[in-house]
Amino acid sequence: MAWDEWEQLKQGAGQPPAGEGSGQPGGLKSVQLLVLTGLLLGGCGMADSDTSDPSGTEASGIPYAGIATTDDVVGAVKNASSQIHDFAGVPGKASEPGPGVKECEGRGKDSFQVYHPWNFMPYAGTDNDIAMANFKEKLSRGGWVLKDSYIDNSPNKNLNLIADNDSRKLSVWIVGYNRNDVPSIGIEVVSACYRVPEGQTVDHY
Repeated sequence: MAWDEWEQLKQGAGQPPAGEGSGQPGGLKSVQLLVLTGLLLGGCGMADSDTSDPSGTEASGIPYAGIATTDDVVGAVKNASSQIHDFAGVPGKASEPGPGVKECEGRGKDSFQVYHPWNFMPYAGTDNDIAMANFKEKLSRGGWVLKDSYIDNSPNKNLNLIADNDSRKLSVWIVGYNRNDVPSIGIEVVSACYRVPEGQTVDHY
C-alpha cells in the first residue's frame, strides 16, 4: 500500500487500546490492522528463505515476509514490545495480554500474522507527554523509522505516532491519551505475513 493511500485511510481508522474506562476499542479492527501492516516493505523473513508469495502480494494487502514458525514471530513481536516499553523512559504499568495470531486473509491456513495491542499507564499522569516525546525520539533510530506523527480528529486531539522497522518486519502504532481521566498510552505492534514451514501448522495464541 502506498503511503498516500494510508494518509487517506488513517483519518477514519480506529486507535490502539486506550485503557480501562476509556470507551475505546481494545485494539485495531482487522481492516485497520491491514492498513497499518500495509506500511511494511517486502523482504526477508525471520529466516533466510524464499520471500516470493505463491498466493500473490495482493492476497491480503499485507506484505509477505517469508517462512517462520509462529513461536519465532511471536517472540520477535514480544521483544519489540519490550523494547518499546523501555523507550517510554518513565515508570509505569503495562497491560498483561500477550500477542495474538491470525490467518492472513486469502493466503491459506498455513499463513499467519502476529499482533500485540497493549496499554502503558505512567504512574504519574504528567509523564504521558514525556513518554510520547521519548517514543518519537527513539522510534527515529536503531532500525526504526518514524513514518508519521499527527494529531487525530478525536475530541481529545490525541497525538499518534506510526513507525516501521523494515529489518524486523514490524510496525507500531502509538496513541497518547493525555486528556483521559487516567492518562495512558495505547500501543499496537504488528508483524508482516508469514508461512509456517512445510508440514507444520499455525499455533494460535
